[in-house]
Amino acid sequence: MALTHRLATRDDLPLLTPLVDASIDELQKDYLSEEQIRSGRAIMGLDTQLIDDGTYFVIEIDGEVAGCGGWSRRATMYGGDHSGGRDAALLDPAQDPARVRAMYTHPEFVRRGVGRLILSLCEAAAAAEGFSTVELVATEAGLPLYTSAGFVATERLEIPVDDVLIPATRMIKSI
Repeated sequence: MALTHRLATRDDLPLLTPLVDASIDELQKDYLSEEQIRSGRAIMGLDTQLIDDGTYFVIEIDGEVAGCGGWSRRATMYGGDHSGGRDAALLDPAQDPARVRAMYTHPEFVRRGVGRLILSLCEAAAAAEGFSTVELVATEAGLPLYTSAGFVATERLEIPVDDVLIPATRMIKSI
């Protein structure tokens, strides 16, 4: 099993969109109700700003797309292109944490190092730009990975989408 990585381009969107959908549908079902998963799509998904900024990675295993994820030097904490409340303001590496964003693993490739590779790539790239901390908003399904990777919970969230609350956890890590 060979894990490889590369920066995503917009040409990857037809490959990444079904991967993200499968990840949300399958990996969240042990943690969220069907209604929460359906509503949660409003705050989950691909953010093409990350691709355009050159901070989004595609992970492949033996030539198959297994996962994707990235980091951001922008203020938006979570959400895809379709999500409200986005903020494209640039962060100050001297005082702000970089954001780890939009991490998804295809269900067929979980527990094979995909998420850990994405985190290591994000941390290294953010550190190279002068950031000393990274921050993310974890879904319930992602908490075990982020905790084992050294992230510490700072705030428990219930993100309202319509009349549904989506549980999440804000986490931070020094790099």
